[in-house]
Amino acid sequence: MIVERLLRVALLGSAWVLWLLIALSVLSLGAIFERALFFRRRRGGAALRALVHERARSGDLGALERNLANDASVEAEVLRGALPWRDGGPQAFSDAVDSELGRVRTELDRGANLLGTLGNNAPFIGLFGTVIGVIEAFQHLGSSSARAGNMTNVMSGIAEALIATAVGIFVAIPAVVAFNVAQKRAGEIEGNVLALARLVTARLHSDERRASSRNGHGWRGESSESNSVSINEHEIDGPELSLVTEA
Repeated sequence: MIVERLLRVALLGSAWVLWLLIALSVLSLGAIFERALFFRRRRGGAALRALVHERARSGDLGALERNLANDASVEAEVLRGALPWRDGGPQAFSDAVDSELGRVRTELDRGANLLGTLGNNAPFIGLFGTVIGVIEAFQHLGSSSARAGNMTNVMSGIAEALIATAVGIFVAIPAVVAFNVAQKRAGEIEGNVLALARLVTARLHSDERRASSRNGHGWRGESSESNSVSINEHEIDGPELSLVTEA
C-alpha cells in the first residue's frame, strides 16, 4: 500500500527537483557575492599594520585609537573596541581583544553555513532527482513493453534523470569553492587581528616594565636618603653628649 503511494509520488517526475536546484543555485550565488563584497571592504592591508606598528613603537596609543576611528576593516574594529581597556594592563587588553574577536566572528562566518550545506547536499538532491527519473523511466518501460515506439519516453526519462545529477554537481562545486575561500579569508583576518594585538600588548608590557623599574629606583633613593639623615643625626648627637659630660 505504501509502496504504491510512493510510486505515485515518484511518477510526478523529477522536474521539481531541477527547479529546486535552480533556486538553491540562486541562493548560493547571492551568498558568494555577499561574502566577496564583505571581505573586499572589511579586510585590512599593509597600511593598517604599518600604522599600528608605528603607533605602538612610539607609545602613542591614543593617536592610534583616533586613527582607527575611520577604518572600516575588521581588524580596526576589534582594536578600536579593545583599546579603551589598555589602562588595565596587557592582560586586560588581551581579554578585550578576545571578546571583540568573538563578537565579529559571527560576521566572518555569515553565509558559510549555507555554502557548506549546499556544497555537501546539492549532489544528493540531484541524485534524488535521478532516482525519481529512473523510476519513471522504468514505469514507462513496463507499461509499454509491447510498443517499441514508446522507448523514446523511456530514454527521455533516463536523460532527465541524469540531468538532475549534473545540475546537483554544478550547484555544489561553486558552493564548496566559495566555502573554502571564505574560511581561509576569515582565518587570515583572525590571524591579522592577533598579530596587531600583540604589537599593542608588547608596548603595554614595555610601559609596565618601565613603570615598575622607575618605582624601584625611587624606593632605593628614598631609603639611601633616610639612611644618610640618620647617620648625620648620630654624628651631631655625639659632640653634644661629650660637651654635656665635660660640663
